[in-house]
Amino acid sequence: MPLVFRFAPSPNGYLHLGHALSALLNVDMARAAGGRLLLRIEDIDETRCRPEYETAIAEDLAWLGLSWEEPVRRQSQHYGDYRAALGKLEQRGLIYPSFESRAEITALVAAREAESPWPRDPDGAPLYPGNAKAMTPDERARRLASGAPYALRLDMQAALAQAGPLSWTETGEGPAGETGTVRADPAAWGDVVLARKDTPTSYHLAVVVDDASQGVTDVVRGRDLFHATSVHRLLQALLGLPAPRYHHHRLILDSDGRKLSKSAAATGLRELRAKGMFPADIRRLVGLA
Repeated sequence: MPLVFRFAPSPNGYLHLGHALSALLNVDMARAAGGRLLLRIEDIDETRCRPEYETAIAEDLAWLGLSWEEPVRRQSQHYGDYRAALGKLEQRGLIYPSFESRAEITALVAAREAESPWPRDPDGAPLYPGNAKAMTPDERARRLASGAPYALRLDMQAALAQAGPLSWTETGEGPAGETGTVRADPAAWGDVVLARKDTPTSYHLAVVVDDASQGVTDVVRGRDLFHATSVHRLLQALLGLPAPRYHHHRLILDSDGRKLSKSAAATGLRELRAKGMFPADIRRLVGLA
């Protein structure tokens, strides 16, 4: 069976050089392996994602010389798949609702840090500090019936007990040079959010469901997502989904050493194209020439 790669941007802004590096690596590796390349549109953030950005993504990728299989998978068209996955986790007693607002969580963290340092996840966000997991079933039902906003969280302790030790095959390199067989550490993320009342999935849940649904064998993406792979391996194990190989690549940084953002117009592919650059120039700029 041919290997399957995917490039999965979010249509919440225009593509920049960092996206170009990831897209070009995916197409180069797919061609070298005689594999397939898929395009996935990750548009679950309905407040920021816009049709004009999706159109621009297709234009920029075609200009770079990429082609992909149709139809394109759009996450917003597959909420039922994510709800089904959540249902499987709920049946195993692995998810629970938490009702604190972001402001309340910030206040809880501040109170705990006044006594001692509070743990943070690999992205620097504080782990969930609340006690919603200990809420009685009656109180939980009452809060849900009231229409209160909530986040559905993974009970990390219970999930780890069911899944056991996990690892993944890394053909790229992590921030500290990790490669080969890498031990997963989902506990570093605490009780991660898998969905919210107004958003039926999170990035973590959607990406593992999508990769399995599309038969993705090789995930090629930026090193900033290296540690998130631990959560993805845990969800794959819990949901009985196959584990692809992972290849995390270097990031394109700005002059201050920070990862490029979609607001960095100077590195936007559309702006560079308007200045007269060609696809070969983009390959040179991202170090693939």
